[in-house]
Amino acid sequence: MAIFWLISLQLLESSAAFAATAAPNDQLWILDTGRSRAGFQIRAMWMFNVGGQFGAVSGNVRIDAFRNTATVDARIDANAVSMRNAEYAAWVKSREFFDVQHYPQIHFVSDPIPLPRLRTGGELRGTLELRGVTQPVIFQLKPNECQGRLAHDCPVRAEGTVLRSVFGMTSRRVTLSDKVDLDFTIFVNEAEPATDAPAQ
Repeated sequence: MAIFWLISLQLLESSAAFAATAAPNDQLWILDTGRSRAGFQIRAMWMFNVGGQFGAVSGNVRIDAFRNTATVDARIDANAVSMRNAEYAAWVKSREFFDVQHYPQIHFVSDPIPLPRLRTGGELRGTLELRGVTQPVIFQLKPNECQGRLAHDCPVRAEGTVLRSVFGMTSRRVTLSDKVDLDFTIFVNEAEPATDAPAQ
């Protein structure tokens, strides 16, 4: 009987060791602020589009290896908006629009995304915090035919439309469309092991 229990214990230990080595590891992809981009565009006077680029895009993409999903957590520097016209740039940063003095960052957190969708394209749901208001949003991931490493060599692109009135931008309703088009281009740096340990 003692030999039976010894053999059973050895089998259990071997199975546990195999499961530990076979289990895939979660990863944390850090957004590459040098290559990642975020932009916006709005229709003015119902005739032409006015757009610009936000500042640095920072954050991470958490890869859940067990569920085969990715979750994006991105912060966008609204205080560093650049546009062709300096007066326009000053206006979109004012309290009338992005109000960067009080809300210098835009924050987007996605719902878990099936990893294949980053390659094939499709719906990207999440929450967007803009001007202190958090709302659910739906963007569209663009199909990616690049043959390199996804998000490392090949950009992940998404675009979508939000209503500025929902985020408290209600001025100039006659001359400006309520719709603001947003677009994102995301690159990441080398992956790191994911950890839930608090930052020091």
